[in-house]
Amino acid sequence: MDINTQFKKGVLELCVLVLIQKNDRYGYELAEAVSQHIEVAEGALYPLLRKLVKDGYCTTYLQESSEGPPRKYYKLTPEGALYSQKLIVAWNDFVRNVANLIEQASSRANLDRFMFAPALSRG
Repeated sequence: MDINTQFKKGVLELCVLVLIQKNDRYGYELAEAVSQHIEVAEGALYPLLRKLVKDGYCTTYLQESSEGPPRKYYKLTPEGALYSQKLIVAWNDFVRNVANLIEQASSRANLDRFMFAPALSRG
C-alpha cells in the first residue's frame, strides 16, 4: 500500500473545495491546479466531483469555450462553502495535532537516547 496515495485521497476533497471556492473551475482545470501542489490522477477527480454535486456542495453549468466544446464548470453552493470551511478547520486541527505528536515523540526519543546512551556504553 502506498501511504502517500492514501494521504492524497484523504485530502483531495478539501483541495478541490478550496479551489472551487476561490473561483468556478472545470474538471481539467481543477486537475491541473491540484497537480501543481500534489500529484493526482485526473481520473480520481471526476468521481469526487460527481459526489460533491450529488451531496449538494457544488452545482454545475456549461460555458462555451473557444478551444472546443462547452465546458462543465463547478460552482460551490452555500452549503459547499460552509462544508469547505468546516473541512479547513478540521484539517488545520488535524495537521497541528499530528505535528505535535511527531514533535513530542521525536523529543522524547532524543531525550531517551541522551539519558540512556551513557549508561549503556558503560555496561
